[in-house]
Amino acid sequence: MKSFSASDAKNRFGHLIDTAQAEPVLVMRRGRDVAIVMSPEKFRRMAEAARGKVNPAVARLHAESTKRWSSVYVALAR
Repeated sequence: MKSFSASDAKNRFGHLIDTAQAEPVLVMRRGRDVAIVMSPEKFRRMAEAARGKVNPAVARLHAESTKRWSSVYVALAR
């Protein structure tokens, strides 16, 4: 991942945008990471992938609940 200082990002904004089309760009201020600039397509792909993920602990608890309480769920559904 390429990086720009905040002042370089400001002064070379066009170059920053062009670079971000190919790969995410890290923007740093005073030695600290402050932003990542990326293409809209890359952002969409990451957001869609994140939406599809389920926390493993939640999945495990759901499976245990379904196994333990399935007869109650069936009765309530009637």
